[in-house]
Amino acid sequence: MNTRHTLSVLVENKPGVLTRVTALFARRAFNIHSVAVGPTEDPEISRITLVVDAADAPLEQVTKQLNKLINVIKIVTLEPATSVQRELLLIKVAADDSTRASVLQLVELFRAHVVDVFPDALTIEATGSAGKVDALLTSLAPYGIKEIVQSGAVAISRGPRSLSERVSAERALRRA
Repeated sequence: MNTRHTLSVLVENKPGVLTRVTALFARRAFNIHSVAVGPTEDPEISRITLVVDAADAPLEQVTKQLNKLINVIKIVTLEPATSVQRELLLIKVAADDSTRASVLQLVELFRAHVVDVFPDALTIEATGSAGKVDALLTSLAPYGIKEIVQSGAVAISRGPRSLSERVSAERALRRA
């Protein structure tokens, strides 16, 4: 049975790395639910956050193959209980004079923000866990969702230590 896994992959910030990483999942016929990529505190390193649907054993094989890619520095599976995971959502929802107050109440309830207003629609920005984002979408559906733009998940482990510090410590041990 496939389950959803969140992987944090530190890679060298070079052209073509994202293509090589995602191609590895495609060759194994894994569904990538979301991908988010951005630079880290070190401009030479980027973090790829992948959310994939996969069984545990095949996922372990793919992570071993990812580790063999020359530009991959470190891979960590982030468990929901030990990480903070967020998504960004922009929703354009129908909201005329008769429904605007109700939609605005929902926006406030979910701690979202209105970022654009038109006479017959509102554009709402929301960030949160996948569950919160889904609940907001379900709540707004009766009003008429006109358009959705959703980012991939971004995630970070809880606690004071960073993934980059772990990589630095491992590199120092290898040099010694």
